[in-house]
Amino acid sequence: MADASTLTVNIMDREFRVNCAASELQNLKDSALALDNRMREIRDTGRVIGVDRIAIMAALNLASELLSTEGSSDDMVSSVNDAISRMEHKIEKSLNETAELDF
Repeated sequence: MADASTLTVNIMDREFRVNCAASELQNLKDSALALDNRMREIRDTGRVIGVDRIAIMAALNLASELLSTEGSSDDMVSSVNDAISRMEHKIEKSLNETAELDF
């Protein structure tokens, strides 16, 4: 990485130094904060003990959310594509009707 930066993030009161592109620093900060919050939520339930287990549960939860979001976005893209096709058809129909009126 030519424009690499090192950022120290705190997750569950532990420091981690992470290298990333300078352009990704804010994304890394946001990701670390989200992970820290998720891990603290899991820890606070009292059902999962141990940082390693908490980290695995947080990773599984975040991965599950990501996968369900990807499915939703696929459905959304399909829905938008269908709507665009219907609009294109209506526009073509209107243009054809307008062209017929001009003659």
